[in-house]
Amino acid sequence: MNESRQRFPPERWHEEAGAVHVVEAAPGGPRREWLAERLREAAAGSARTWLLACDFADGGPWAGLHEFFADLLPEIRARRPDLIQKHDYELVHVVPELKREMTVRNPTLTDLSPPEEKVRNYPADRAYRIVHGLIDLLDAWKGGGAETWVLACDAYDAMGHIGRAFLRELMRRRGERLRVVLIAGVLPGRGEEARGDLGGRGAAVTLDLPAAPAPAIDRGEMKRLAQELETRVAGDRLEIQIHLPALVRFCRLAGAPDRVAKWQYWGLEIFNTLGFYEDAIQYGESALAFFREHPKPGREGLRWAIFVKLFMSYVALEQPDRALRLAEEEAIGKVEDPQQLSRLSYLLAMLHSRYLPSRDLGKGEEYLERGIADLHRADMTEDERHFQSVFNRNGLAMIRHFQGRFQEAIELCREGFRELELHLRQERHRLHRSVLLYNMAQVYGAVGAYDDALQHFALAMEMDPNYSEYYNDRGNVLLKLGRLAEAEADYRKAIALSPPYHEVYINLGQCYRRMGRFDPAVHAYSIALDLDPRQALALAGRGQCHDAQGRLEEAEADYSASLDLDPGQWEVLASRAVVRYAAGDLAASLADLDRALALAPRNADLYQNRAVALADLGRSEDAARDLETYLRLQPEAEDRQEVELRLQALTVREVTTP
Repeated sequence: MNESRQRFPPERWHEEAGAVHVVEAAPGGPRREWLAERLREAAAGSARTWLLACDFADGGPWAGLHEFFADLLPEIRARRPDLIQKHDYELVHVVPELKREMTVRNPTLTDLSPPEEKVRNYPADRAYRIVHGLIDLLDAWKGGGAETWVLACDAYDAMGHIGRAFLRELMRRRGERLRVVLIAGVLPGRGEEARGDLGGRGAAVTLDLPAAPAPAIDRGEMKRLAQELETRVAGDRLEIQIHLPALVRFCRLAGAPDRVAKWQYWGLEIFNTLGFYEDAIQYGESALAFFREHPKPGREGLRWAIFVKLFMSYVALEQPDRALRLAEEEAIGKVEDPQQLSRLSYLLAMLHSRYLPSRDLGKGEEYLERGIADLHRADMTEDERHFQSVFNRNGLAMIRHFQGRFQEAIELCREGFRELELHLRQERHRLHRSVLLYNMAQVYGAVGAYDDALQHFALAMEMDPNYSEYYNDRGNVLLKLGRLAEAEADYRKAIALSPPYHEVYINLGQCYRRMGRFDPAVHAYSIALDLDPRQALALAGRGQCHDAQGRLEEAEADYSASLDLDPGQWEVLASRAVVRYAAGDLAASLADLDRALALAPRNADLYQNRAVALADLGRSEDAARDLETYLRLQPEAEDRQEVELRLQALTVREVTTP
């Protein structure tokens, strides 16, 4: 072993808050012991430490983090039970056994509906909302306390998607404030990738450690443990979620690949339903690969279920090409059951009319009509037939919306709602009924029928009162109407009902800015940017608030950051031009106005603004030309007389200048 490569720089590495250190070494006991030794060093310096086993294959999507939060929970519960209640929704995902003793306060119909009635998938960003909510929990619990936390994550590179996202966002948002130090143990050659992923400062160390020999496995004992656990979970969805990593691991070690594939299917099903799509795919692709290699009679239904869930996961992640390829490999031309054919037609209709880069609304409608025809041939109950028919027509309503045939879209949704009300018991498919009302609200909003939109939002909320997006979207309608206090109340309600997401904070910032409440607006925009720094609209809005308050340096910095993300914002270029003009940088102001006019050549005000900069730079002829253009574009301008006087003065100056 090369001793010179075993040191872990810098000398006081565990005191550098927010640092990320990456350790490349062969996996196994020696690497784990090396990490444990580093933690003993940190603990000797009064740090609190955790050694976390983060391999997805052994611990599932929350590998390592489940143990981390489970360790903290008793302390938080004892001293700050309010935080357990406030973050109940996030906690039951990372520590699902909490559901045995705790009921989430604000469940939505998407949470409560039985699997066969879940017609709405969670948005893909919901997983990140949970991540940010957990970080906010730690921030409220630990705050700026002096104690350092050192997390050693063994097998970081084998971690699931949601686990890596949590660590990445934790270190970005609160690594320094919470005095967290992270050590990531990875395979040789994976260090730079891990450092880039985590984006942290710190050391990179390569260790020449021996590879650990494979431990002896008693397959008989593993089989016994697997059977014992399978009996214990006995089809209970929550128990399966809690014990899924152990079920997969025991079956793998027992040499039972068919049982591994079965439990991997459960991983796909559970985590797709929960909205953790990347991790669901990791389970699902492994299960599908096994069933492809080992086709047997009687497995067709399970393979079909894997196809549907994988397809939906790809679509949710905006990967329609992968979804189409999967359909071509697994379903198109291979499915004969009319009910499955009807479902396949619906999935392909949505793919072609909504998700693929080049939409084909005609093909989408053609698939929906095939789906209806197959539905009438399918062997199902009348209740189910009514539901599936309405579901199909809801897809057609979406196509009519895209075609601009708004009244037809509304009527299709209205007819579907009436059909469900007439033929289904009141407690059946409440989620789908609320979705139909919500869809009508969206269409009414798109055509400017805002009163009807508000009415249908209210009806959808009556059925599903805890769905955050309803309040956010209704707030947007109220904002358009200038009903700012009501919009603020809806945005606040949306925030209260969900772990944090940047859109609602941006909208709240827009609302406060229009109210002239610039400090609360800056605060709302800043929260949005803390959650996602890549939000050009939040940066522009915050810049406008700084601008209005005379904080010109901050305004210019925000405008510039917004333009770095989206250079095509002519309004932001114009705003930055004004700030730069006020700061005396006429050349930079003119350059911004030139760029803005290249993007918006019919905007009259830009010509008038540029004329001011040109005149101050002594370019009277060019300034006069811009004022003439302004008057041509705005022949009824209220300031026409003033502009004509300026134009006359410029013309005289040009004539008299030697």
